[in-house]
Amino acid sequence: MSDCSKNAKLHKDENATLNREPFHTPRVTRPPLADSKRKKISARVIAPPSEPPAACLIGPRRSYKSQGAWLGGEILTEALLREGVETIFGIPGGVLLSLFDSFYEAPIDIILVRHEQGAGHMAEGYARATGRVGVAIGTSGPGATNLVTAITDAWMDSVPVVFLTGQVSSNLIGADAFQEADITGITRPITKHNYLVKKVDDLPRVIKEAFYLAGSGRRGPVLIDLPKDMLMSSRDNVVWPDAVRMRGYQPTIDGHAGQIKRAAELIAACERPLLYVGGGAIASRATAQLIALSEKAKIPVTLTSMGLGVFPADHPHYISMLGMHGSFAANMAVSQCDLLLAIGARFDDRVTGRLDRFASQAKKVHIDIDPTSVGKNVKVDVPIVGDAATVLQALLPKVMPVAQRKQWLTQIAAWKEEHPYTYSRREAEIVPQQVLETIAKVTCGECVYTTDVGQHQMWACQWIPVNHPHRFISSCGLGTMGFGFPAAIGAAFGARSQGGLPVVCITSDGSFQMCLQELAVSVGHRLPVKILLLNNGCLGMIRQWQHMFFKERYSCSDLDLQPDFVSLAEAYGASAARVADPKELQQALEWLMATPGTALLDVVTAREENVYPMVPAGGASDEMILDPQEAVAIAQRLGFESFEAD
Repeated sequence: MSDCSKNAKLHKDENATLNREPFHTPRVTRPPLADSKRKKISARVIAPPSEPPAACLIGPRRSYKSQGAWLGGEILTEALLREGVETIFGIPGGVLLSLFDSFYEAPIDIILVRHEQGAGHMAEGYARATGRVGVAIGTSGPGATNLVTAITDAWMDSVPVVFLTGQVSSNLIGADAFQEADITGITRPITKHNYLVKKVDDLPRVIKEAFYLAGSGRRGPVLIDLPKDMLMSSRDNVVWPDAVRMRGYQPTIDGHAGQIKRAAELIAACERPLLYVGGGAIASRATAQLIALSEKAKIPVTLTSMGLGVFPADHPHYISMLGMHGSFAANMAVSQCDLLLAIGARFDDRVTGRLDRFASQAKKVHIDIDPTSVGKNVKVDVPIVGDAATVLQALLPKVMPVAQRKQWLTQIAAWKEEHPYTYSRREAEIVPQQVLETIAKVTCGECVYTTDVGQHQMWACQWIPVNHPHRFISSCGLGTMGFGFPAAIGAAFGARSQGGLPVVCITSDGSFQMCLQELAVSVGHRLPVKILLLNNGCLGMIRQWQHMFFKERYSCSDLDLQPDFVSLAEAYGASAARVADPKELQQALEWLMATPGTALLDVVTAREENVYPMVPAGGASDEMILDPQEAVAIAQRLGFESFEAD
């Protein structure tokens, strides 16, 4: 049995016992690692508590419904169950006590987090890993405002999450009452829709609509604000809606037949087509249609960071990610193509760079379910509003098969060979790219990856091949540091119903410290979350820009005072180790993946390492800084006179 097969079996067994058996002492053998004069691996297995925390106890459920009339909290609980909700992430508060009392006996796993921001990102991770609607809850005032970062993150990346917030009693709204915040006003620009429910009779309808809104059309966050008195109201008879009826909200699923025909004609007439695919294709489950179109018309494919996995990385037509830190081949292909088919992507500025130079030789077809995104940033020739999978299914029969595009595909192959992703190994220290390349080999892709934000995020996009959708989860639009670890926890809960894949959280010393308190949740629930911490002692991406564009004036980017991450993880009950010697890296990563439950590996990496390629802000897609040697000339040509090479 291969190492990957062994790990997969181990985590499948872990999943089978997760939250269902008392704790036991895991049998983990410390790997026999060689001594090093530098910091060496010091793996130590922490004996878990003899009794599981209350949060892990799932016994026979009793009815959560009290005798007599329905209370508001019970109506809400029943409405959530009718939507298939199994897991909610959050923290109670005074105004939510009646609701949490209803949750007490309900067949829903309520995951008690340590900060509401963590709850929001966990719900996002759950939604992104499963494709289902996630749910997070926070109390009024600070509990609600602590969710705002996660709500914005879900808004930017179109993640379906229903956020529940407590509110002061209706008669106190607007009176500056204790822990009052106008959360519906605060979140109006960052939600798909939000509700302030003042009548308990409206609850069943509002919940039904909220889940429909979050999970249909262009997906996104919906917020429901719940006043205390409404939750404590009662009703004898409750009417449960069986369908959603919302005038004015009718997402367009089928694309316009005439525009689809025009797109097929452009594909037949072009010589250098390119598929540019984003996260919308994952949401619509369009993988099969994308592969069929690419193979039928011989079209190469580039993905955004949101789209990683929707088209298999090992397919010969795949040319990696495009954009600011995209591959040379992908960015050159965008610059030289004569037909660009954008599918479920929104022409983000980190992708396009200089707009007037983006795909300037190409006719553009844009397929997206959100009509406001079509033509918003880039003028397109053929706009098609509709669900990506549905539109592609209609387009495929109209596309003429192409036997070969030899000249175009040969050119792309040459670009890939000319400038592949590369780095220089060092004998004395570990370089970050080496870590990502090695973890990809160790896991064989049999896991879910989450990332935080920064250099490690871009290296993960470059060096980890992702062959399946829902396997790469990252904060792309908002760029939220602190996202990766709670998202990994949410993904691990979601993965329980999908075979129990382990989750590898790729993070950094800067990002991890923004939400590390959720170690208590991961350890307490014995989740198979493997924390791969790339520790360079600084805010790496900030440092890179200061190095390049601010004459190496490193203002507030050095993290001089760092905790001992190994001891810190152990304090929460996780297994942890540190590695600094390149010769021990692979063995340490194998230890990380083989260790049951939550484990952390602190990888001491090179401090002065920059991400390449890089399209500087204001540059065009084909104006890439490929390595330090040619960086000065390119940067100065673009007007960055202070630029200095590594």
